[in-house]
Amino acid sequence: MDELASQLHNRRLDDIQGDELELQELISQGEHQQQDFKFRIDSSIKIAKTLSAFANTDGGRILIGVKDNGVVSGIDPTEEYHMIDGAASLYCKPRVSFTTKVYASEEKLVLEVYVPPSHDKPHSTYVDKNSWRVFVRQADEVFLANKVLILYMQDHSKKEQKSMVQFSQSEKQLFNYLSTNNSISLSKYVKLAKVSFQKAEKTLALFLKWEVIRWEATEKGIRFLLVE
Repeated sequence: MDELASQLHNRRLDDIQGDELELQELISQGEHQQQDFKFRIDSSIKIAKTLSAFANTDGGRILIGVKDNGVVSGIDPTEEYHMIDGAASLYCKPRVSFTTKVYASEEKLVLEVYVPPSHDKPHSTYVDKNSWRVFVRQADEVFLANKVLILYMQDHSKKEQKSMVQFSQSEKQLFNYLSTNNSISLSKYVKLAKVSFQKAEKTLALFLKWEVIRWEATEKGIRFLLVE
């Protein structure tokens, strides 16, 4: 963002755009897939994970100046904005787009940062030592994406699903397995179909694109489930 644009944005941060009732309605929803609370931003690198995860998944908002328990603590919107802008531009690639809105509650200010679902996904996040990773959002948590999800996000072509008759043997094995089992991991599918990891990743990404399966993050990694 150039200096003039930054000055114009800072002027908007001086205005109260949201009322207290609207803010309390948002807070009453708690943290979820598309909403996160932050007492304040103390690290641009850490908040970059949340920004990119929202952009890579369904979008969402961060309410800065709200504690985890929903209590409004208040912040300086301009100071927090610069932390967010630095995170979005320096520690996310490509840059994550966002809009802001300021709320007032009993003379305390809260900054809403809204990140829309991105058309430029996947957005990578700087971790450390010039290492970049891709993150996604599920419920109120941020998870590391695997290669399957990255391939899925990278595929912007039209969704042209094959019929069951046209499925390859390994694709039919995936469908049949999930018809009788709750979920499958990438490594399990590799063993089941006796294919390479590269082939398995492409097949799972394609099934995600066709909306035949969906992904779910667990403590043991990303798993895939049949869409009901």
